[in-house]
Amino acid sequence: MDDSPQAPSELEQLTLALLHSRAEAERLREREQLFSTLLGSVNAVLWAFDWNAGQIIYVSPAYETVFGRSAALLLADYDEWRNSIYPDDMEYAAQSFAEVFARGSVETREYRIIRGDGQIRWLSDKCFVSPYDDSQPPIVVGIAEDITEKKRMEGELHRLATLDVLTQSSNRRYFFECAEREYEVARRNGSALAFLLLDVDDFKKVNDTYGHQVGDQVLQRVAQCAASALRRADLFGRIGGEEFAAVLPGCDPQQARQIAERLQREVQRQTFNAEGATFGVTLSQGLTTLRSSDRDLDALYSRADEGMYRAKRQGKNQVVDN
Repeated sequence: MDDSPQAPSELEQLTLALLHSRAEAERLREREQLFSTLLGSVNAVLWAFDWNAGQIIYVSPAYETVFGRSAALLLADYDEWRNSIYPDDMEYAAQSFAEVFARGSVETREYRIIRGDGQIRWLSDKCFVSPYDDSQPPIVVGIAEDITEKKRMEGELHRLATLDVLTQSSNRRYFFECAEREYEVARRNGSALAFLLLDVDDFKKVNDTYGHQVGDQVLQRVAQCAASALRRADLFGRIGGEEFAAVLPGCDPQQARQIAERLQREVQRQTFNAEGATFGVTLSQGLTTLRSSDRDLDALYSRADEGMYRAKRQGKNQVVDN
């Protein structure tokens, strides 16, 4: 009796091959399912773009959440993505995307989109070109992340760092940073520049008589008056307790005087009610303009300061040119 092992029959070989293929297919399905689950849990848009065809060939499920638009429409037409970009950011987004092919990658690309429901969101969109050759077309692969909350927090931090909390005008540090820039521009271009310094008359008396809460209301109202009296390009800030300053780019002495007087009238119109009494406040203002002999911004500040204190000595409630 021959006990030597027999080779599997052709049918057995086929059966084993089928079982092996089925096991491989099952493993592939498990890996595919795991991959899909991972992509679905990522709160960022993974995408792939065929550079030659000008077509999106893959986009992850997060696209519909972030963009609020149909992924099927995007896969059919790349204009879906382009048309979602905020109009003011369209040129930058197109230019930065064009650079990726020349540079191989773009690490910092931030722009706004308009979601399908009309919301404006910020994206950070990083992308790179995958290796390619004659048989493999260039594919740009990227990841787009919604950074709207990050931008909001950055804006809030900037606001807190640059604004006076009480009056919502620029704080002293930020005002003088901006004023220095305007001074340098004016000197470089030979353009006009005016500097205005103003102080609320008898402010200590207001605080002592009606309390600091009413005094705060006075300061807030003065800042509001400045917002309506000054031009959009002018700088305005609170630089001390009841002291404010303004820089007026492109303003010759006559124009600057008109703006200062307009602010003076706006403040004079204001009335305040406290403890059954009605009162108003006035300003003492010192005004100066850039001269060829000025070596720095401090020269303008010093002249405006002298003018303001002369206004105080001459009876208050006036603008003094210096």
